[in-house]
Amino acid sequence: MKANIHPTWYAEATVICACGNTWITGATQPEIRTDICSACHPFFTGEQRIVDTEGQVDRFMKRLQQRDQYLQEAEERAAARTPANLPLTELEINKRYVQILIENGIETAGEFLSRLETDGEDKLVEIPGIGRKVIADIKKALRARGYNLPTPAAAE
Repeated sequence: MKANIHPTWYAEATVICACGNTWITGATQPEIRTDICSACHPFFTGEQRIVDTEGQVDRFMKRLQQRDQYLQEAEERAAARTPANLPLTELEINKRYVQILIENGIETAGEFLSRLETDGEDKLVEIPGIGRKVIADIKKALRARGYNLPTPAAAE
């Protein structure tokens, strides 16, 4: 055997896991640090756990929060861009239907939306001369202008 080519052997090297478990073994280093061991590995424990390597989970959660914040700010910008006092005459729908809605006290987009939220689509359909297609056309025109319309479940 050649001299001075082999590493130093530590018969009582300490192994320390991130979970806090420690044990003694033989190794070429006096202390070994590991991220996972048989006391915390999902194969041996039977439980699922996320092992966060270098903060990947934290970075993912931060990106997810930034995305949610960006979407919320975009909605706020769109809401600020679309006034509630927009006259229905500015929407590109048939003048006859606009006149019928004005006769029934709905002159602006805000009034239409509040009536849609409180009474629902069924009450608007009860107005003579107004059908579901007209309501769908108005909703489509309002969405194109950036209005947030209530979902059908919320309108009921």
